[in-house]
Formats: sequence, structure tokens, C-alpha cells
Amino acid sequence: MKWTERLLCAFFERLVTRGALDLLLPSGKVSIGDGAGPHAAVRLTDDAAVAELLRDPDLKFGELYVEGRLTIVEGDLPTVFALVFQHGVAMRRGAARRAFDLLRRIRHRVNGANGVWRARRNVARHYDLSARFYDLFLDEDRHYSCAYFETPGLSLEEAQRAKRRHIAAKLLLAPGLRVLDIGCGFGGLALYLAGIGEAGAVEGVTLSQTQIEVARQRAKKRGLKHVRFDLRDYRDVDGVYDRIVSVGMFEHVGPRHYDAFFRTCARLLAEDGVMLLHTIGHTSTPGVTNPWIVKYIFPGGYLPALSEISAAVERARLRVADVEVLRHHYADTLREWRRRFLARRDEARALYDERFCRMWDFYLAVCEAAFRQLDAVVFQVQITRRNDVVPITRAYIAQAEARLKRIEAGRAPLAAE
Repeated sequence: MKWTERLLCAFFERLVTRGALDLLLPSGKVSIGDGAGPHAAVRLTDDAAVAELLRDPDLKFGELYVEGRLTIVEGDLPTVFALVFQHGVAMRRGAARRAFDLLRRIRHRVNGANGVWRARRNVARHYDLSARFYDLFLDEDRHYSCAYFETPGLSLEEAQRAKRRHIAAKLLLAPGLRVLDIGCGFGGLALYLAGIGEAGAVEGVTLSQTQIEVARQRAKKRGLKHVRFDLRDYRDVDGVYDRIVSVGMFEHVGPRHYDAFFRTCARLLAEDGVMLLHTIGHTSTPGVTNPWIVKYIFPGGYLPALSEISAAVERARLRVADVEVLRHHYADTLREWRRRFLARRDEARALYDERFCRMWDFYLAVCEAAFRQLDAVVFQVQITRRNDVVPITRAYIAQAEARLKRIEAGRAPLAAE
């Protein structure tokens, strides 16, 4: 066994202590773990692949998988991640790992400017994929963000509807209010807020050309004249809004622009307004985002710690009225997305190619593992300008959700066209 293979085995022995992971290396097979529990086998096809994985496992595991130089021989990706992530964030405690993360954090802070031009380019890399592709695995209303599984056994469609109600309830909607949706995606939430009659004018902004075209088509088909979608950066929005909502967009802002983001929101939010920020984050201290995800999936992406959000809110002279941490909801969402994606993988391959399919399979699987076994969560942060705008108990949320369910039941389905 070569020295690189011995070092790689030692690395995995620290990660996998329960279950069994077989490493099929160029020189032979090595079994790691106690053999009790999940089992998977991973093959590395060449000596260079061993050295690359050893040098930078966070980046190279995904790259080697996409290239076909790392293959899952037994089990599947979720099983492999369940084995290597079984000790959670404790896997990051080694001195070498901390030094590596520090270098990445410094590089991200230096190069992490996400101005309007770069933000538009980064959005296009991911969100301007074919709308037909996203239809392969998203729910019928095209929500590309964490669903809310309020009760066990919900379908993806039901959980996404529950997410819309949960957010709408926290916004304390009332007829005639002006609403801004920052990062509106394919328009599902904005169309819902406009369609239930609980809001006045609704405006959605995004930097994705694909998303804006779909959102506008849907609004036109429904005849909703009081909802509008603009291809615009949040920093270029003017006016005063009674309610501001942002779902799944803050992850793309970048820490260098947190102050600009919340100062913009403070400028746009009415004195008695309410804002709801729904964002992926993590429960550890500020760190770095997985380098493979940043390089291949979300360029410019960064997952904030709650401390980074709250500090920026304070500097903008806004107030945090409520924080809810959604745990495992995104893991369940991603699991269903991946199941649907794999069921229609041939259609995705026809749109793109096999390498693209391997990349997306890895992306969905590793993200599910991060939410299920590491420290990734979703924060819902309710923000106001004053401390007397939101009720002092959470009872109003369940009451509003019940009212919204009654409204939905008395109307035609609000599904996507």
C-alpha cells in the first residue's frame, strides 16, 4: 500500500467508526468501521485520485465523483454521507482542517465582493438553467426553497403550501398592503400572496431571466394585475413597502454586502412594516461554505451564522422580532427533490449531459446530508423597525394559518400553470 493510501485510510478511520466503509483503492480493498450498521463501498480508480482526495477532500470528493474517478460500488451517496458525516461538525476539529478552513475564509472575504454585475452573473450560472429542468423535480408551484413539513407524511406539494401559509402568517397581511418579494424565484410566493386577497400590490424582483419570464407568464395567465415581476437587483428598488419577504435569496448576498442588504431593507420598509427573511444558515460560528458547492453550484454563495445576520440587522437599526430555526425540513425537501430527479434522470440527461446529472445527483445528496447530519438549518427571521408591531405571543401564527387554509379551501386551486 502506498503512503498516500495509508494516509487516506487514516483520514477515513477518524470519520467512520460505526458501520462499514470499504475503500477499493488501486492497491486493494480496505474496510473501515466496526461493521455494524450502514455499509457502502467506494472505488478510487487511480493513484492520482487518491492523492487529490487526500489533498482537499471537501472539493475533490465531488469533483472525482462527477468525473467518474470515484464511484459508489455498494450502497448509494446518502449512505456514504451518513457514514462519513456520522460525527457531525466534530469532523472539522483537526488542526489541519481548521487551518485549511481559515485560508478559505480569508480568500472568500478578499474575493467575495458580490456587486450587481457579479450577482447577476452568479444567479445566471444556476437559476437560468432551463425551466423544463426545474420542472423535473420541483413541486407543482415551482418553489425552489425549503418546504415546511408541519405534520408528518405531507407530500412535497402540501409541505410547500404549508411553507407559503407559514410565511404569510408571519407577515401579518391585511388588504391593501404593499408587499415586496426580494428574490422571487418563479413567482410562487408572490402569486400566492396576491391570489388569496390578503395583500394589495405585490412586487417580486429577481436577477434570473428564466425565472422572471416564467413568473410573468403565470401572473398574466391568472389575470392578477396587482402583482408585478421585475428583473432588478434589490439595491435598485425604490419606494416604501408595508411588508418585505425574502426566501432563499440571502445566501447569495455575501457577508461583505450584509450591511448594504439590511440598510436597503430599512430604507424600503414602512415605519410599522414587517419583514420576513427565510434563509439557509448554520448553527456554528461563522465559517466557510463547502468549496465544491461554491465552485459548481452556487458561485458567490455563503451560508451565514445567526450571529452574522443579527449583527447586520442591528447595524441597520432594525429589530429582530422573532427567530424560528427549521431543522431537517430542508433535508426532507432535498430527499424528495433527489427522488424525483433520479426518476426523470434520462430527461435531465437529454437536456444537458451525463456529467451534469452526476453533478446534480451529488449536489442534492450532499446538501441533504448537511441538513440532516451537520449544522445546516433554515432561519426564519422576522424583522421590524419598532417593537410594538408584532403580537407578543406566537398564537397569531396558527390563527392566521387556519384562516388561510379556509381561504384556500373556498377558492380554485392555486397550483402553477
